[in-house]
Amino acid sequence: MNLIKLMKYAVAGWLPFGQRRCLICDHNVWRFMPYRGGWAYAPALMRVLDVIGSDLDSFECPRCGSHDRERHLLLYLRASGLLAEMAGKAVLHFAPEKRLSRVIAVVDSARYVRCDLYPRQPDIERVDMLDMGFESGSFDVLIANHVLEHVSDDRQALAEIFRVLKVGGYAVLQTPYSNKLHHTWQDEGIVGGDIRLLAYGQEDHVRLYGRDIFDRFSAAGLVSRVRSHSDLLPDVDIVKLGVNPAEPFMLFQRID
Repeated sequence: MNLIKLMKYAVAGWLPFGQRRCLICDHNVWRFMPYRGGWAYAPALMRVLDVIGSDLDSFECPRCGSHDRERHLLLYLRASGLLAEMAGKAVLHFAPEKRLSRVIAVVDSARYVRCDLYPRQPDIERVDMLDMGFESGSFDVLIANHVLEHVSDDRQALAEIFRVLKVGGYAVLQTPYSNKLHHTWQDEGIVGGDIRLLAYGQEDHVRLYGRDIFDRFSAAGLVSRVRSHSDLLPDVDIVKLGVNPAEPFMLFQRID
């Protein structure tokens, strides 16, 4: 981090009397830091399509580094009661956010597996979402927060998610998408970071989901329990807490 950026973070996160609140580190801050300059600097196609995902203008906590999608998901998990339900249950967490996973860990689940395809820490297991290696019906809750847009074959991944969930189990599958795009867009000719950034919104995304995202997930056998922000979090001050109200709680359940 260069000196100018460091000073911006110090001012935003450490001066007293800030009016924003980070739910993850429980500190007041003056502002949440934007991602790559914010929404105005996002690829033009993402802006035209009104892609729903992270709040690029209120992205990162300047004190703890948590992202808006961690803060929002924590709110959703608490408001829905799913966080409390994890006690005594088996939980599988893909690409576990360092700060959010600490919150989940203290719930005292019976089994909490943090995993990634390319783990960077020894306590994170290597698991390929396309071939998980767990027995069928192993988990009560599976969390993949902004993961499926990175996976080469999401239909295979969804089939694996369905398989490893217990009957009655839940999958949290937060994923960016556009309501303006009728069909999910993925083309094998779109390769390389620069063109993926323009087409999908980020260099390591491999598709851009459209409004068919919910049908696509349900086709794997998962039943939609999706709830809107306004339904689940009607009294949340979105500016103070730095979350995107357009992003729903993308919750799905295996019922058979």
